[in-house]
Amino acid sequence: MKVRLWKERLNEMIEVVKEKDPAIRSTLEVILYPSFWAVINHRIAHRLYQKKHFFFARLISQISRGLTGIEIHPGAQIGKRFFIDHGMGVVIGETAEIGDNVMLYHGVTLGGTGKDKIKRHPTVGDNVMIGAETIVLGPVNIGSNTKIGAGSVVLEDIPANVTAVGSPTRIVRKDGMRIQPTAPSEFTKKKKHAV
Repeated sequence: MKVRLWKERLNEMIEVVKEKDPAIRSTLEVILYPSFWAVINHRIAHRLYQKKHFFFARLISQISRGLTGIEIHPGAQIGKRFFIDHGMGVVIGETAEIGDNVMLYHGVTLGGTGKDKIKRHPTVGDNVMIGAETIVLGPVNIGSNTKIGAGSVVLEDIPANVTAVGSPTRIVRKDGMRIQPTAPSEFTKKKKHAV
């Protein structure tokens, strides 16, 4: 059963890379892709972390970081069909939670601020795209079906079904429609008052 499950997951990871990166022309090319190995290594390290084999989980994580340039803490929870395009410089913290079908570009940080003690890293919903060099800090929530533009700095919750850009982050689209740029906290207040 376990072997079949791993084979299914491996095939899914191969298909995700081929689907998300048009430069990949064959299954053989996928094995050259750093994020492919970073995700495999994370799945193994996370399993060890769950079984409280913390040293070996971190060992795999650190070896993977050296080989791929992608640092994923073994405690991070990552859903299905996760994809990192290019990948160099991606950092994902220990208490980060990532939903299904999430895509990160190179240089993305899902990190902590140093202020929080238990839940220190972001929670990312399903079907989210986070652009290159974006920094998301603290126990913030990124809603499902959201896009965050390259180079953004996210320090507060971003609702679902929006596009947010910039530093400080502003919401510029809601449900695919352009809106007046609004800070996430102001957007949430306006939405509550409208109800």
